[in-house]
Amino acid sequence: PYSRCCCPYSRPWGAGCSRPDTMGSKQIAQETFDDAVQENITEFEMEPEEAVREAVLQFESQGVDLSNIVKAVRPPASENGQRQKHQILLVGAQMAALSFSGLYKNNNNIINTRPTSLAAGDRELLLQAFCTLAALLDGQPDLLDAAGQELLLRSLRERREDAEVTLAGIRCVRHACLKHEHNRQGFVKGGVLPLLTGAITQHGSSAELVRTAASALRVMTFDDDIRVPFGHAHDHAKMIVLENDGLRVLIEAAKAFRDNSGVLSELCATLSRLSVRNEFCQEIVDLGGLNFMVTLLADCMEHPLLFPHGQDVVKQVLSAIRAVAGNDDVKDAIVDAGATELIVLAISHHLGNPQICEQGCAALCMLALRKPENCSVIMEGGGALAALQAMKAHPREVAVQKQACMLIRNLVLCGPILALGAEVLIAEARAAHRDCDDVARAALRDLGCKVELRELWTGQKGSLAQ
Repeated sequence: PYSRCCCPYSRPWGAGCSRPDTMGSKQIAQETFDDAVQENITEFEMEPEEAVREAVLQFESQGVDLSNIVKAVRPPASENGQRQKHQILLVGAQMAALSFSGLYKNNNNIINTRPTSLAAGDRELLLQAFCTLAALLDGQPDLLDAAGQELLLRSLRERREDAEVTLAGIRCVRHACLKHEHNRQGFVKGGVLPLLTGAITQHGSSAELVRTAASALRVMTFDDDIRVPFGHAHDHAKMIVLENDGLRVLIEAAKAFRDNSGVLSELCATLSRLSVRNEFCQEIVDLGGLNFMVTLLADCMEHPLLFPHGQDVVKQVLSAIRAVAGNDDVKDAIVDAGATELIVLAISHHLGNPQICEQGCAALCMLALRKPENCSVIMEGGGALAALQAMKAHPREVAVQKQACMLIRNLVLCGPILALGAEVLIAEARAAHRDCDDVARAALRDLGCKVELRELWTGQKGSLAQ
């Protein structure tokens, strides 16, 4: 979304860059990367995390090898104007010298830790160690071994009243568990779930700690490690809710940060990951979570200036509503709360955002499923028109096209959708996206349009027709 007249990354080799080696890869100096990140922040008004991602994408698109680069925002300059180095670079030498409590690589490329002395030792050293470990584990969760898990769990237990150490430890846990099922299961068996929910409750006034702990809980429900045939995501979600009162903890935390977009977005995202059973969806309603989300969605629409990252909040609220609507009884509660009009309004206000369009159409689709009375409410509120507008705005976004087709199919009996131009848009989606073929064909068929239905197998011997 950001355009540049002159790309800052196309500076000649030699200005903070090394020449390509014999294999064709290129490398840059840490200062060059830091300057690019800072330029994104100052000139293009990006958030720090977004600025780092943008810089990484730009350099990698030019074939630059960033394996030697710390991918984080450089600390601000000191009082005398001197540039500060990244925390990992400052602490690295110190940690390497501390064989009894430091972090070092062995021949198997695994981080070994001496947990006993480090956990019980100097607080500042422990804090620096966790900051270093978090930077190392970001994108490299295999580096953590059993001793490292022991160190983190013990420190989170023994220093639970120390918000700063707790925050640093939870960051390490989150990085270690992302895309690593073995680490996830190890931490859960070690008792990390009550430590995370307890941290949210005990340090409920710390926005960053609440956001990070909620994010760590959400990571525990992922099934993103391609190296294992299946994970324990569903089991972990049940443990968070049933054994650690996770839904109540998250909803109460959200009520304490009504004006903090980052925290609200993360809490809603975590709630959606925990809505894996009918009774969990109902419990969210009973605890006031649904009313809170509907009110939050209305506030984002009416007072956008109060939410600097309002689009992300809207997306996550829509995702959470979609998740809890898996319960048929909750569908009625959502419609009775007036959420359908707000969802349509969200799609219309943020028509340029494909993720909001996708989640909005998906939420309406869930509300209409097996509920003819809800279909009428959605149709009268302009749901079909909003879906078609989303299809027009994002013809290349397969997720938007697919969810919109599914919504239109659920609404076919409630009004003259064909008069809105649905047939052409659905046919275009079917032609452009192979993944849309089944849902688009079903929508056209239910709309009464002419569709070629091929019988691929008739029960006779022989292979399927392709």
